Amino acid sequence: MPMNVILLERVPKLGQMGDVVKVKPGFARNFLLPQKKALRATKDNIAYFESQRKVLETQNLERRSEAEKVAEKMKDLKVTLIRQASEALQLYGSVTSRDIADAANAEGVKLERSQVELDKPIKALGAHQIKVHLHPEVTVEITALVARSPDEAEFLAKGGKLVAETERAAMEAAEAAQRAAQQAAALFEAKPAEGEAAAEASAEGEAEAAAEEK
Repeated sequence: MPMNVILLERVPKLGQMGDVVKVKPGFARNFLLPQKKALRATKDNIAYFESQRKVLETQNLERRSEAEKVAEKMKDLKVTLIRQASEALQLYGSVTSRDIADAANAEGVKLERSQVELDKPIKALGAHQIKVHLHPEVTVEITALVARSPDEAEFLAKGGKLVAETERAAMEAAEAAQRAAQQAAALFEAKPAEGEAAAEASAEGEAEAAAEEK
């Protein structure tokens, strides 16, 4: 049976501060209530919220302002995660939100796993854009460089794109075929030109011989 709660802050896809919403009991007990994002929507709790609304709104504005400052510093953040992978660029394992938070912490940026939005673990090499929630109303994107070596990570950081060995072989074969076609076309164009030059030389020779006979 759904539970009614009153939100103490904005919760994405759920509502704004002060909204009374219906949620699943497990979601309330395991997340909203222990994280102090909501209270059970009892008469006493609603009255308490209304008495504290201005204080809560002021605190929320202060936290949001701080989060915006942090977001400005983090907007160009790139974290590196070195992993083993196959020639098809698939990881032997995966990169999780905890891994990304740990990598950010290693760069001196304090992040909690819960702040990193990752619908599913990363399972391929490359530069991945990751959303980080610094506040219910402030989100910033950072880049996770998942590579096999620091040099490869640096290549990704500069905008490079990794190519799987199978894809690379196909690209090289296509380029070779294109070069062969261009060479064949050039040779085909050259032969008629040579023929025309020979014909012109022959005609000139015949003209000269006719002139001498006269």
